[in-house]
Amino acid sequence: MVDLTDVQLNALENLARKKTGAEAPFINIGAARTLTDLGLAERSREGWDITPEGSALLARRAGPPR
Repeated sequence: MVDLTDVQLNALENLARKKTGAEAPFINIGAARTLTDLGLAERSREGWDITPEGSALLARRAGPPR
């Protein structure tokens, strides 16, 4: 599993919110660039978007459904 800083994890969670259409706060540009380098996000015309790999990482961190 990829070790992310708190800032990077927060940015990834915000990108996940953005994907659902929810209001997403400011995305840290440095964190977004690192997420892109890791394949967890990608650059788009609207800024950055979470990739399927990024979504899978968040799902794994959440653990199994209860």
